[in-house]
Amino acid sequence: MRDFSSDHRWLSLNTATVRKQGDLATIIDACARHSIRAIDPWRDQVAAVGLERAVRAVRDAGLELSGYCRGGMFTSDAARRGEVRDDNRRAVDEAHALGATCIVLVVGGLPQYSRPGSTVSKDIAAARVQVEDAIAEMLDYAGQAGLPLAIEPLHPAYAADRACVNTTGQALDICDRLDPARSGAIGVALDVYHIWWDPALMDQIARAGRDRILAFHVCDWLVPTTDILNDRGMMGDGVIDIRTVRAAVEAQGYAGYSEIEIFSNDWWGRPLDEVLRVCIERHRTVV
Repeated sequence: MRDFSSDHRWLSLNTATVRKQGDLATIIDACARHSIRAIDPWRDQVAAVGLERAVRAVRDAGLELSGYCRGGMFTSDAARRGEVRDDNRRAVDEAHALGATCIVLVVGGLPQYSRPGSTVSKDIAAARVQVEDAIAEMLDYAGQAGLPLAIEPLHPAYAADRACVNTTGQALDICDRLDPARSGAIGVALDVYHIWWDPALMDQIARAGRDRILAFHVCDWLVPTTDILNDRGMMGDGVIDIRTVRAAVEAQGYAGYSEIEIFSNDWWGRPLDEVLRVCIERHRTVV
């Protein structure tokens, strides 16, 4: 396993971590101050400053992108299928323009939550079929841009509203069915917040192998967690054995960024530079 104790070369900042402290341009400037070399920006943050300005800011700062958040939210009723397809194609175009290494997919839950206004459904099995069909279609478009798709399994608490793919095994099943040759066109984004609890995790990481692991995200699970969405912990403040999970991922040959992604009302309330200083310290001592 790589030694992160002396530098933060392999730290990437998911820009949601400091989304309340400033716009994307402000965050990029702060990354330059702290010698952070990579980011994973969110589409709404890119849209707020404009794609052209975002591309220029990333280029001028010499940043790499460990991913782009996010594509997906595939589930909808029939009336919105075209909207879903077009939105995800725009996500691919944006990620390609920014130079992202992959686009992270949060696949969606039940249609009425993924695409508000859709007909109400409780059929999660049908939602999962729709997700796989939509990813298969997106693969063709993303392949033309040479952009891999990274399915992010989310904790089961999000199955209804955000992602009906909830385990690494489920995500890999989709990858294997859509890309049996393991071409590198599709894989997984592994976020410890969502997968740490899974008793099959280590076996599934080994199953994934290097060619399926496209991104690795870190934060921590607090006890108690007061908000399932917006009370993630800074690494080292919770119960996840982050280093053991990273060791398993790197044993498969993963040598990319450890991307810090923290949705937290607590950390959003702190000064930007303070948050980045703590991220760097915990990356060195905990990740």
